[in-house]
Amino acid sequence: MKNVLVFVTDGFADWEAAYVTAELNKPGTGYQVKTIAIDNQVKRSMGGLTVRPDYSLQEFSYDLTFDMVIIPGGTGWREEKNHQAEGLVRYCFDKGIPVAAICDATTFLGIYGFLDHRRHTGNSLPYLKEGAPDYRGEEKYRAEQSVRDRGLITANGSAALEFSRDILSELGVLDGEEVKEWYDLFKHGFIRN
Repeated sequence: MKNVLVFVTDGFADWEAAYVTAELNKPGTGYQVKTIAIDNQVKRSMGGLTVRPDYSLQEFSYDLTFDMVIIPGGTGWREEKNHQAEGLVRYCFDKGIPVAAICDATTFLGIYGFLDHRRHTGNSLPYLKEGAPDYRGEEKYRAEQSVRDRGLITANGSAALEFSRDILSELGVLDGEEVKEWYDLFKHGFIRN
């Protein structure tokens, strides 16, 4: 079974990873979703859901094989303590493990230069530049719902479905016509002919 890690903070935007985590955990995908946080304390999402992380950064063994880190946005990225996730993200980029970030998590990536050399998006370019003053990736910014480039997936806060679609494609869970049908079903309420 392959692992996908979801980084959770207090105040994480639970809906932003809901579509993709449900799809990844379906029987037959070969994936299981595990959660990770800065510590092992219960985290409460913006929607009031509580999650006890499977792993904490304090105790995490990089011997664990994982195939992606998904980083939902939310209010937690405004707290410096959660920026301890920078080491995990750096490890992923160094090892070629895909990273998927949405909403304020993209701003977190911008703070540490992870967006400077790959195409990406975020809540908006002015928002990203304000939240990440050292950000230098303006030439790579795309005003799109979700952008996928060389192991990096980024999305704005209104793009949970597009974000999920790109993750499912990146991991090979759904692709081609299958991922288009999945997206149409959730976006439009039916499969188009």
